[in-house]
Amino acid sequence: MLQELTSTTKLLKPPLKWAGGKRWLVPILRPYWDRFTDRRYVEPFCGGLATALGMQPQQALLNDLNPHLINFYEWLQRGLKIDQSFFNDSEKYYEARNRFNEMIRNGAAETAESAELFYYLNRTGYNGLCRFNRRGEFNVPFGTYKTINYASDFFDYVNTLSAWEFRNGDFQSIELQDDDFIYADPPYDVEFVSYSKEGFNWEDQERLAEWLAKRKSPVIISNQQTDRTVKLYTDLGFDVHYFDAPRRISSDGNRKPAKEVLALKNIGD
Repeated sequence: MLQELTSTTKLLKPPLKWAGGKRWLVPILRPYWDRFTDRRYVEPFCGGLATALGMQPQQALLNDLNPHLINFYEWLQRGLKIDQSFFNDSEKYYEARNRFNEMIRNGAAETAESAELFYYLNRTGYNGLCRFNRRGEFNVPFGTYKTINYASDFFDYVNTLSAWEFRNGDFQSIELQDDDFIYADPPYDVEFVSYSKEGFNWEDQERLAEWLAKRKSPVIISNQQTDRTVKLYTDLGFDVHYFDAPRRISSDGNRKPAKEVLALKNIGD
């Protein structure tokens, strides 16, 4: 049975809105991580950073395929301070989106300005989505929020993030250590696969599961509960658990709990 934890520790909130964010999962994952806190914590898909901020590891390697996300975190490490005036307006939003995509086309997407624009687009765009077309351009439409509180100073994140290493690339490019604790939260086995221009298909799901199944150190994978994800993890020898998860972002407004799976390996009892 999955464990739950009530924490009284005040944690940093994730700085971005993130589809599929795992802040709600931290109380379930934390008891497993607590057994291995002397190890390096690794996330091949760090996403909105909710899980890493909840676990608070001393050592961490956090990877993601989205280069703009990693650029934002690397600027947070430096104490990002936003001087631009951001507000919840469609004209301002599309102006910023055009500027962001222009920077992508011109190879200037690793700058502080790019990080600021990525934050603004993330907070203001529709439903917190992060979506790119095949040219690598951000194409999320303007959102429907009545009010948005924009941060301008991210100094509170510096101490925590400065001890962590961020990488951008395919998960198999990560240089793992023999005793790493790995938590993998890949793009879910659903229709939407445009989180990055490269996408993430079923062959990638299989490649990830097979790669992690070979590890001798602790591994946890979370995913949508589908017949083929269950079969994939079970066939590879993972200890599979099932649970209901809150549906935070949905295109049709559906908020019914989503069926999810947690696959464990080398965790112990």
